[in-house]
Amino acid sequence: MVYRKAWLDFRRMQDVAALASVLIYGAALVQGYLVLPGGGLLFRERLLVWPSLFALVSFSLPLVILPLRKRLARYVWGSFHAGFGQSPPSVLTGVGLLLTAAAFLYWQIDEAGRGGRYPTGVFSAFGAGIGILLAQVWLVRVLQRDPLTWPRIRED
Repeated sequence: MVYRKAWLDFRRMQDVAALASVLIYGAALVQGYLVLPGGGLLFRERLLVWPSLFALVSFSLPLVILPLRKRLARYVWGSFHAGFGQSPPSVLTGVGLLLTAAAFLYWQIDEAGRGGRYPTGVFSAFGAGIGILLAQVWLVRVLQRDPLTWPRIRED
């Protein structure tokens, strides 16, 4: 079975976006560990436990609750038809969004390191975003196995 280039590009971009968000978060954890006050239990709770919980919930709910799964699958399918990840401007837009999120996360860490508010909400929101991106990656694989999508994604 041979997939169309547009589908392969889209699938690759979904994978890269999810992987990049996980790597950005990992780098932010290291930066937070070095800069944020509190350390130890506070660090683990605010930067690991809560964001992981948000990631797990935002990953699993759309896959377990059928109406949410259908909505997210429709969004993923619409993103493919809109050309996400299939052209240089689209890829640059995706990269730009990830870089903007990373810059915001690092800015929050820097502010907290200088005595500002602890960025618990930002880390949890980023964790939720990672969960949604991972759910989209999973749904891309589901769509790929659906015979109804084959005429649009395969070259058989």
